[in-house]
Amino acid sequence: MSTDPYSRLARKLDELPNGFPVTDSGLRLLAKLFGEDEAEVASHMRASLEPASVIARRAGLGDDEAANLLEEMARKGLVRSARAGDDRAYGLMPFAVGVYEESLPRMDEELATLFEEYYTETRGGGMTGGQPALQRVIPVGKSIPVELEIFPHEQAARYIENARAWGVRDCICRVQQRLVGKGCDAPLETCIVFAPVEGAFDDSEATRPVGKDEALRILEESAEAGLVHSTMNQKGQVFYICNCCTCCCGVLRGVKEFGIPTAVAKSDFRATVRNAECAGCGACVERCGFDALAVEDGVSVADYSRCVGCGVCVPACPAGALAMERRPAGEVPEPPANRRAWLAERAASRAIEKPVWRSTGDISSHRKD
Repeated sequence: MSTDPYSRLARKLDELPNGFPVTDSGLRLLAKLFGEDEAEVASHMRASLEPASVIARRAGLGDDEAANLLEEMARKGLVRSARAGDDRAYGLMPFAVGVYEESLPRMDEELATLFEEYYTETRGGGMTGGQPALQRVIPVGKSIPVELEIFPHEQAARYIENARAWGVRDCICRVQQRLVGKGCDAPLETCIVFAPVEGAFDDSEATRPVGKDEALRILEESAEAGLVHSTMNQKGQVFYICNCCTCCCGVLRGVKEFGIPTAVAKSDFRATVRNAECAGCGACVERCGFDALAVEDGVSVADYSRCVGCGVCVPACPAGALAMERRPAGEVPEPPANRRAWLAERAASRAIEKPVWRSTGDISSHRKD
C-alpha cells in the first residue's frame, strides 16, 4: 500500500459511489485542497458518521488531536459533520457533489486550473460517469402546459416552497471557468440551496441567506437567462437546485463536450414543435445548449435523443410554437426513491462492495478495520 496520504485518500474517495478516478492530476488537485495531515486522517474515514475517537484510533492519533483536526476540516468543507448527543461525529464526503463545491470560498486561479486539468483528463471524473447519474434535469415550470400532470419531484419551485431556510451561492462552475479564461457571461449568483430547518445558512462562509421569495425570483431569472435547472437524482428530499449551462457545468459539459448522453438524467419531458405556428426564426436553436433543435425546411425540428427536457427553449420562442410533452412511458428511468437508494444503485453499477461508502446518516458501529 502506498505511504502517500493523497494516493490513499484518492482511492478512498473512488470507493464511494460518486467516484473519483485516480490520476496524477487528481492527486495534485487533492494536494491543493487538503493539507498532508488532513489527507492522512481523511484516508482513514468512512462515509458513515463516526466520533473523532473512532477515527483517531484508525489514524493512529490522539483523541484531542483528531477532534481538533476534524473540526477544522469540517469548517473548510473537506468532511461532513453532525452533532451526536453532546459530541460531534464526522464522515468522509464525496469529491462531487461535496468537497469540490464546498471549496468555493477558496477557489482561485491555481485551484481552477488544477480542476480543469483533472476534469479534462478524466472526461468529467465522477461527475459524468456511472449510473444512476449524479444529477437530473428539472424542466422550467413555465414550459409545461397546464393540462399536463406534473409530479412534485418534477417541480423546482415545489422544493423551494416546502423548505424553511434558503440561500444562494455563486455558481462554482462559472467561477472556475472564468478563472481559466473560459465560460460565459450568464448570471453568477444562481446556485440555490435550501433546508428544512430555519437559519440553516446563517453562519455559512459560502452561502448568502435569502428569503423564499428571493429564492423563487432567482429561479425564475435563471430560467429567463437560459440556464438549466438540475438537482440530486432522487425523488426524496433534495437540498439544492443548480442553475447552470453546458459551457460551464461539470455535469452538463459531459453531455455537450464529451458526448456522454447519460452524464445527466433527463427529465420525463421533451420539446415539441407546433409546425403551423413555427416561423423558423432559429431563436430556440440559439437557446438550446444540447444541439437538440435545428431549423429544417423553414421550421424547427427537435431531436428527442439529444433533448434533456430542460424546457429553456420554450420561453425563447417568440411565436409560442414550442411546448413540452411527456415522454413515452418507460423511456426515462424512474429516479431513485431517496439518497440511500441512489447510493446502492450507483455502488452496484460500479461493482463497489467495500463498506466505506455505506452511510445511513447515523453514527456507525465502533468496529475497527
